[in-house]
Amino acid sequence: MTNCGPLGWVSDVSGYRYQPTHPETGQPWPAIPDMLLAAWRDLAGFPHPPQACLVNLYGPDARMGLHQDRDEQDFGAPVVSLSLGATALFRIGGLKRQDKTRSLRLASGDAFVFGGPARLIFHGIDRVIPGSSALLDDGGRINLTLRRVDPDPGVSK
Repeated sequence: MTNCGPLGWVSDVSGYRYQPTHPETGQPWPAIPDMLLAAWRDLAGFPHPPQACLVNLYGPDARMGLHQDRDEQDFGAPVVSLSLGATALFRIGGLKRQDKTRSLRLASGDAFVFGGPARLIFHGIDRVIPGSSALLDDGGRINLTLRRVDPDPGVSK
């Protein structure tokens, strides 16, 4: 896991948070590449750019349990998720953990936007499908998640 953009999402003994520097090096995160900013402009329907891009590498055996993305200061901006590499069996539910879920296949190049009433749906990765992509040597997948942490355009952090 790593980040790019003015803010990075980090997790340690203090919990989860966004911060402007790498927790070990103290260096600012690299800029979000123009290609990802263009994807945000095309998909988000939000007038301000993302402040964080979380980069997750999922190995071939990786999973992620159902969760909500709730670490931002305001939920008015969508979350834009971009998939590269192996196809993932992506599980989505409702606004409550116990709501009915369904699975979707997210292949390399797919985008998923959590916005409006669906901004806080529970979601997770059931599994990565072996042999579905040769992009990464080990058959894993990369997920790029673009977020606006603070909806105020004057806040760059």
